[in-house]
Amino acid sequence: MFTELNARLKDSISMKLLFMWLVAVALIVPLILIADLVGDRGKTRDEAAFEIGRSWGDRQSLLGPVVVVPFEETLAAGDSPARTRVRQAYFLPESLDISGTIEPETRYRGIYDVVVYTARLTFTGQFGAPDFSPWNVDPDHIRWDEAFLAFGITDMRGIKDAVTLAWRNAEVIFSSGTNEAELVVPTGMSARVEVQQGGMYSFDLALDGSRALQFVPVGKTTNVELSSPWPSPSFNGAFLPDERNISDEGFTASWQVLDLNRPYGQQWRDQAGGLMESAFGLSLAVPVDEYRKTMRAVRYAALIIVLTLLAFFIIEVRFRKRAHPFQYLLVGLALCLFYLLLLSLSEQMPFNWAYGVSGGATISLITLYVRALFGSRSLAVLTTGVLAILYCFTFSLLQLEDYALLVGSIGLFVLLALTMYLTRNFEQFRTREQSTAN
Repeated sequence: MFTELNARLKDSISMKLLFMWLVAVALIVPLILIADLVGDRGKTRDEAAFEIGRSWGDRQSLLGPVVVVPFEETLAAGDSPARTRVRQAYFLPESLDISGTIEPETRYRGIYDVVVYTARLTFTGQFGAPDFSPWNVDPDHIRWDEAFLAFGITDMRGIKDAVTLAWRNAEVIFSSGTNEAELVVPTGMSARVEVQQGGMYSFDLALDGSRALQFVPVGKTTNVELSSPWPSPSFNGAFLPDERNISDEGFTASWQVLDLNRPYGQQWRDQAGGLMESAFGLSLAVPVDEYRKTMRAVRYAALIIVLTLLAFFIIEVRFRKRAHPFQYLLVGLALCLFYLLLLSLSEQMPFNWAYGVSGGATISLITLYVRALFGSRSLAVLTTGVLAILYCFTFSLLQLEDYALLVGSIGLFVLLALTMYLTRNFEQFRTREQSTAN
């Protein structure tokens, strides 16, 4: 009985088609496992980036400078004695000009590489005299002697050198902490200054960070000019550069943001919203993310497997060859192994090279198997051509992110048309099968 069932599986076109689809469905399981493995490896890489960033300096967002002036407010409560509380008034600069360079560096944790940077920035600008008149504050209740200038830095570990503030005609060294300004500037540094008449300011900042650098446009007019030898920046945030130039030697970019472009004014009391929502800047993107590309390749895996098994079936019936359904399963497993090879090799070499090596190895394995199975060199060459077309087609989809859907749709239409053409006489195969059985 087993021999009869085995012969029927091997010779019946209908049974073979059914088994081919069962094989394709069964291969979804290893593909899911491989996709999970790709995700796990990507998370491990992200953890390595986090560990390096925690030691070197994490994403940096810079807010300021901001002038903070405490003042007293008298509260009356009916017949109860009046009481006084201290509030904070915040004043933003009339102008904020930032210029500097970003020096990238690649750090390694095991097989994973993470891009970190050192930003060398110069801040210059001017503050006007703080104006309390819109709030009807008694001038005698303003604590001018407690006023200070605050500057926000998200990760203080990245500061490389002492920071000296040039304010009007004096120099003051910033100290850690933002005093009573935590509601607006949670972490950063501050300096006591004489702010009653306003004044010019400037300071240099050398800052380590990783992955991203952003600025909050606190100036009535904010101008930022940056340059770096990194060739693949990713500009992000609320504002994109007005001008940018990107080449293999690096990039330059400049922004200009006005107070009218953001959701908060030049001065407020206690707390203002929307500051971080207006931040803009860039991240130092890695040119090739092997895990993202590998995951995209895995998403096309089912298509490659079905088309390869279908091509294998068409070759078999058109050239009157016979293969056992178990051999279909082996071919499918070889196709799944391609993605595991791609994942492991892409961690050691550039993705395109890994794709070529993995694809070449898989095509060679299946070609040699077909050569031994059918005993035909021409069919082996034909199999090589079919697989090469499928893998080249997939590779083109991975490269054309914006046009992947268009190219993929056209390619699938062409492949379906070719399949319909090759199986146009499928009924003749069934008649031949029935006559052979009789």
